[in-house]
Formats: sequence, structure tokens, C-alpha cells
Amino acid sequence: MTLVIATDALRRTFLHLQGLSGAPGRKIDTDGCRALVQDLGFVQVDSINTVARAHHQILFSRNQTYRPGQLTRLLEVRRDLFENWTHDASCIPVEFFPLWRHRFARERERMKARWTNWHGHDFKAELDRVLARIRDHGPAGTRDFDRDGPRKEPGWWNWHPGKAALEYLWRTGEIAVTRRENFAKIYDLAERVIPPEHFEREIPHDAFVDTVCDAAIQRLGVATSGEIAAFLDLVTPAEAADWCAANAGGRLREVTVESAGGRRAAFAHADIETCLRDTPDPPKRLRVLSPFDPALRDRKRAERLFDFRYRIEVFVPAPKRVYGYYVFPLLEGARIVGRIDMACKRADGTLAVKALWPERGVRFVRGRQDRLEAELQRMARFTGMETVAFEDGWMRDPAG
Repeated sequence: MTLVIATDALRRTFLHLQGLSGAPGRKIDTDGCRALVQDLGFVQVDSINTVARAHHQILFSRNQTYRPGQLTRLLEVRRDLFENWTHDASCIPVEFFPLWRHRFARERERMKARWTNWHGHDFKAELDRVLARIRDHGPAGTRDFDRDGPRKEPGWWNWHPGKAALEYLWRTGEIAVTRRENFAKIYDLAERVIPPEHFEREIPHDAFVDTVCDAAIQRLGVATSGEIAAFLDLVTPAEAADWCAANAGGRLREVTVESAGGRRAAFAHADIETCLRDTPDPPKRLRVLSPFDPALRDRKRAERLFDFRYRIEVFVPAPKRVYGYYVFPLLEGARIVGRIDMACKRADGTLAVKALWPERGVRFVRGRQDRLEAELQRMARFTGMETVAFEDGWMRDPAG
């Protein structure tokens, strides 16, 4: 008989697997930060810093004792993490590096045809030049190549050949990020960044697919084969579907999930009923999430699971934005209760709240307002702001 899983039960379990059910005030050290990234599987990196950069906010929302220096030590000193591409640039546990070798091979094939002739340049010669510069003279960044070239509008299509070569070599595993300077990536040869035990290890294709798919289902709890493929974006949807079919009735069981869009067939580990039963309730406190939080990264899944539709409007012209440039989801317990537009005015030491839109059916009564203000005070301390200020008319009509 097929197990039917209610939305609220799956939501609680998913949030637990995503590190959002623990006590967020428990003390965390660098080892604890490493364990948190390991549990998540990846932490997306993003440059936007209206309040805090995405990678720092993702970790802070799970533990308010996290400090950015912990992530830096893991990446640049201890080499417990490395930076590369999942669905976007991310910090990834270094033991996953052998899995990325399969991605690098696919990227070489995919990018070769696209970038063979870059704006009329001999791209192979450019790759050789950039690689030789790093090999012979040590770590380098974009500023070390073509620094005297004409400035162009931003966008990958306007990259100068040196920057394009760096991106190609990084995305195909020849070089790796060794550190960041003012958030700019500084690269070195991958074998000088990745510890040898991980750099030299190779994983056969079948074991690669098995490891990637199992890592996804462990962190999603219940998922379709498409969601499994999308989690790390390493295997194809067909590979994930074949893996699910091969393991159904063994490690996996087929289940039915109730969600905002109706019932859906999915897969879960064989012990999913125990997992659902033992999942703790998330704390009642309110948390500000990054728009790139892994719990919400898959927008369609988030809409089904939380009945929450979110669109990043960074690249939407200002007059056409529905909410704002960079708007943060608000999680209270196991429910998305709103979205907030705010920014750090660093010259004034103020975290300025521009607008807040409750979700449909949500009212910001006194208790919820208190929880919001407490979270904003935590965010202010984390970002070095002295005060929180609400602009006139900040409470808006419900979203949607």
C-alpha cells in the first residue's frame, strides 16, 4: 500500500534535514560550521551584499553564533571545502571533489564548442597562456589578465579573453579558487588547492550516480527523480530516473505526497516513516532567509511545499518589480509568513526596513511582531549595524 505523506509532515522533515529545526543559539565553532555545510550538501555563494552575502546568511539563519571567518578558514586554510558550480557557484565539502570530476568532463565537452572562438581570439592559446601564468607565477585573478583592456558593460558575453579563460579552467577543474580578495576569486592550480587524497581519487560512473542521488534524497527526504537530479545538478534527469527505478522496493520506496499543487508520486528512503515520526518541531522563532537558501532554491518545490511563490527581481527593471530588488523570505516555525525588503545603510549603522508583505492569511499581531523585531536585532548585530529603523508605510498589503 502506497504511503501518503501530508504536506505539513513533509515540510517539518525537510526543514529538519535542512538544518532549520535545531536550536539556532547553540554555540558553533569551525568544526560545527563544517558539519553544517556537510549536512546541507552545499552553500550557494552570491556577491549581493544589501544585508549579508547569501553564503553567510544561509549559515547564520541556522545558527546565530556563526561568524564569516569560520567559512573563510574552512575554504582557504583548512581546505575542508572548495568552490565550484552546482546550479550556481557554491561552497562544497571537499570530499565531494571526486564527484565533480564527472561534471568537469561534461563541462569540457559542453563549453568547448561554445568557447572555441571567443570574440575572434584563439581560445586554446589563451587557455595555455593563463594556465602557464598560474603554474609558473602562482595564484592569480581576473585583474592579472588584460588589465589594460577597454572596460565593457558587465555580462559574460563581454568578458575579456583572460577572464573567459579563467572561468573555463575553473568550470572544468584545471584551476580552483584558493582565496577571495574583496570577494574577487583568486585561482591556483587545482592540485595545489585540493588535498591530494581528494584530488587523486576517482569514482566510477555508476558509483558516481549512486552517491550523488543518495546524497540528494538524504537531504530532501522525499523527492521526485527530477528534484533528485536538480539538487546538485551533477547527474542528468534520465540518470536520476534510472537510479530511482533500480532502487525502488529496496533502499527506496514509492510514496505519494500531498502538496499545494495536488498529489504527486515521489521516492523516499525505506525508513521514511521513522524519519517522519521522529522529526522535531522547528523553533517558533521567526527567521530571515536568504533568497538563495537551499530550502527554497528549487522554486517549484518551494511553491508546492510551502505554498510560497518567489521570484528574484534583481534583474527586473525597477518599475516592473512587484516587491523589490532583493527581498528576503520570512520563516516562522515551519511556515513562510512573509517577505521583507531591507538593506544595511552602513554609513549610518542602520538596518533599514523598507517594506514587509505578509503572506495571504497571515497577520502580524503583537507576538509575531515581537519575533520579527527580535530577529532583526540579531541580523543587525551580525552585520555590524547599531540600530533597526522602519521606514514610513513599511507594512504592506498581503503578498499575492
